Amino acid sequence: MHDVFRALADPIRRDLLDRLYKKDGQSLGQLCKSLSIRRQSVSQHLEILEEANLILTLKRGREKMHYLNPAPIQEISERWLKKYEKRRLQALQELKESLEDPKK
Repeated sequence: MHDVFRALADPIRRDLLDRLYKKDGQSLGQLCKSLSIRRQSVSQHLEILEEANLILTLKRGREKMHYLNPAPIQEISERWLKKYEKRRLQALQELKESLEDPKK
């Protein structure tokens, strides 16, 4: 999980994930378009995302295609976000019930 948080901490890597979310299965060249950093830097960012298991790669001929792997982000959601959301929703439910029935 540490690698996932480290990978997500960088805005360029988050941008790359957003690009793959919008259009999955892109080459390095496609992902470099409209980025203001060198191709080698993009490649290094993709390597970090791959090590964190946030992207998967497949070779297609001479190209390496990059695909989003949402599983680690889902794990973060389940472990870190949903448990806090549950408490907040329960508090809202209790407030709703108390407002609807002031005798409680």
